[in-house]
Formats: sequence, structure tokens, C-alpha cells
Amino acid sequence: MNRNPAIPGALAVAVLLGAAPAPAQMQAQTQAQAQAQMQAPARSGQQVYETICQACHLPGGVGDPGSYPALAGNEHLQDGGYPAYVVVNGLKAMPSFASMLQDREIANVVNYVRTNFGNRYQTPITEQEIKTLRQNME
Repeated sequence: MNRNPAIPGALAVAVLLGAAPAPAQMQAQTQAQAQAQMQAPARSGQQVYETICQACHLPGGVGDPGSYPALAGNEHLQDGGYPAYVVVNGLKAMPSFASMLQDREIANVVNYVRTNFGNRYQTPITEQEIKTLRQNME
């Protein structure tokens, strides 16, 4: 029944029956949600981690060997620019979160993982550094 491979089967049935928005409507809703998120008050690093990052990197930042790297005790976090770059641009299986997170939220979550989970990297990355990173990716 699914004639559009871009729409998963159950969603295709819902669209055909009028119970779900069509793909163009879903894209508009997603863009509107992203815009609203960008205008919402910035969340703390812990809040961002727990609502977004923890799904893959797991509670405590232990990761999933072979799938998602551990953030706990991770030497790659020593230079704050590296995790900031990864959050903004994505890397391997990790998507870019540039469209979902404000500059302050990215700085907050990077600083959070760099100072938690056994990491003791105290030099914070700033919101301005994230803004510059974003500008360089355009």
C-alpha cells in the first residue's frame, strides 16, 4: 500500500486516511517546531543532555560500545572545540544539532559533558565560540 518510500508504512496509511499530516505539512510543522525551539529560553547543559544526548550516549555518558562513544572519561573532550564541532556539524552516526539548539544550549551541553561523567575539563567553551563555529560552517 505504501507507494511513497519516503513515508513509513503506518504513516502512509494514516496520511491516506487523513489521520496524519501529509509530508509537506510534517516538514512545515518540523520547521515551525525548530523555530520555536530556537526562540525558547536556553536549557541548561544537563537538561539538553538528558532530553537529547542521553538517548544514545546513555545515563552517565557511558555510551554503547560499537555504536555511540562514551563521553565518560573521554580524552577527546579536553579541547572544548572538538565536542562543540561535533554537536554543531554532526559526525558519523551523530546528526548535526545546529538547527535544534541555540548557541547557548550547545555551549551549555558541551561544558556539562566536559565537567561531568569523570571529566574535569574546566575551561568553558563560550556562546560566542559556538556562534563563530556556526558562521564558519555556512
